[in-house]
Amino acid sequence: MQSAQTQSQTQIEFFNQRLPFVVVGMIVVSSILLLKLISFQQLAPEVVAELSPDYNRTINLASARGIIYDQTGQRLAVNTLEYRIGISPNLVSDQRRTASQLATILGIDELAVYQAVTSEENWVLLAAPVSAEKGQQIEELELSAITIEKIPRRSYPQGTLAAQILGFVGGDLTGYYGVEGKFQDQLVGRPRSEVISDIPFDTPAQQEANQGADIYLTIDRDIQYLIESELALSVSETGAKGGTIIVMNPRTGDILGMSSWPSFDPNAYQEVPNANSWTNSAISEQFEPGSIMKVLTVAAGIDSGTITRDFTYNDQGRLDIGGVSVYNWDRAAHGVVDTTGILVNSYNVGAATISRMMGPTTFYTYFSKFGFGRLTGVNLQGEAGGTMFVPGDSNWSESNLGTNSFGQGISLTPLQLITAVSAIANDGLMMQPNIVEKIVRDGQVSYSQPIALGRPISAETAHIVRDMMIAVVQNGLDDGASLPGYTMAGKTGTAEIPTPVGYRSDAWIMSFIGFLPADDPLAIVLIKLDEPQTGRWASQVVAPIFRRLAERLVVLMEIPPDNQRYALMAQGGVVNDVRR
Repeated sequence: MQSAQTQSQTQIEFFNQRLPFVVVGMIVVSSILLLKLISFQQLAPEVVAELSPDYNRTINLASARGIIYDQTGQRLAVNTLEYRIGISPNLVSDQRRTASQLATILGIDELAVYQAVTSEENWVLLAAPVSAEKGQQIEELELSAITIEKIPRRSYPQGTLAAQILGFVGGDLTGYYGVEGKFQDQLVGRPRSEVISDIPFDTPAQQEANQGADIYLTIDRDIQYLIESELALSVSETGAKGGTIIVMNPRTGDILGMSSWPSFDPNAYQEVPNANSWTNSAISEQFEPGSIMKVLTVAAGIDSGTITRDFTYNDQGRLDIGGVSVYNWDRAAHGVVDTTGILVNSYNVGAATISRMMGPTTFYTYFSKFGFGRLTGVNLQGEAGGTMFVPGDSNWSESNLGTNSFGQGISLTPLQLITAVSAIANDGLMMQPNIVEKIVRDGQVSYSQPIALGRPISAETAHIVRDMMIAVVQNGLDDGASLPGYTMAGKTGTAEIPTPVGYRSDAWIMSFIGFLPADDPLAIVLIKLDEPQTGRWASQVVAPIFRRLAERLVVLMEIPPDNQRYALMAQGGVVNDVRR
């Protein structure tokens, strides 16, 4: 018995002697395991990615794209979210219940969802794109197996308004056409990459994104809505195939409104039947402008000293030049006609007489000064340069000298035409068209500054031709454009449409350009209709449309009638101190 007790005491003493070593050993082993665990946690993402790349997916996410505003701060293009919904089947605990919940929210077949939930794949895409509302409903389920990726999308709250100015953002989050395309780099900011892991405990670090710049346009939403409504009405009333209206400040070159028909909804750009609707015809479509060009021919003739305000010629109704016979629109002879009469009655023979007197060198030097044959440099994507053949070109002949003087045989865009005529409205100084008022990035504001393209004619010449254009509206063929109480300057154009075998005899492009108030213009307006069916001449069809548009434009722009404006100026007041 005593021997047993002695043996037990010996064992206890032996255990007590060994216990410190055991404890130290356990501490050492635990420390090693802890260090290994920390090391594994640090290396796990790289190890998992290398051994099983299917567990990690890298996606490129765009930063918040800059907002586009009109000049008054109305939002024209904003950002919204859609969702991309995926699932990791091996993490689903209740497959039938999960499939039922997801199918109900997503509005898709429950069997298809169940097959995805029971798949042997590591990750399965369920639906994309999914609306923000449905994405939030799925988030509220709090299912650990669900992967919800937020995808930025562009939204246009004004619908079709200014669509061809804005352009659109495609599914690849890249801007196309218009401002979205031209200012892609500024709007997009710095993109970021995000690693999406299908391992529940793995949360990869995210790179902070840099928001894009906000852009404020020169256009006024109300003016833009007015011209779009007027253009749609005019196309409907006249049966025209298309058209364009531009409103611009001739003093600064700022575009207040620009519309072409047909247009599209940038929220549903994929649904347009013809992708040509994406292009802005106002800057990309070339046409032969017709008689509007006579005001520039007269301006060039006066400025070069070839003719004067009091110049006269004997109009025989026909002029042969370069083997081509030029006729007046009415095929009649009118005897002695002065310079103003050429514009008031829109005589082709008079314009061709002036161009022939100037000669090709002087004539085309002035037309080049007016910007024909080259880009205006407007800050929109897709501008065309127009076509003007000059001596030395294989397609030029002496007959072009005659026909170009009244706007045939020369092609330009609506924006080029309004830019050139704006020199007459702006005392001879031609401004570069501009669509952006300012760009705001990180609180820093960069304002656009007016840029002069040149001075094609002197201020004196501009004033002489301006007075002739006033006479055109007050006393000439284009008196349908006159608006009581306001002095306006303008000119119509009825242009034949060229084909590979000559000009059509059954359709025309009709246009009108005018500015108001004539003595201190706040706006210059171009209206162009393609193949209207309700008349033969622009003076019949388009001049009345200008008057209807001007009636509402003076209200929107708060332009008082002449008598009120003169009275205010006499008292020292300022009418046009607001930059629009």
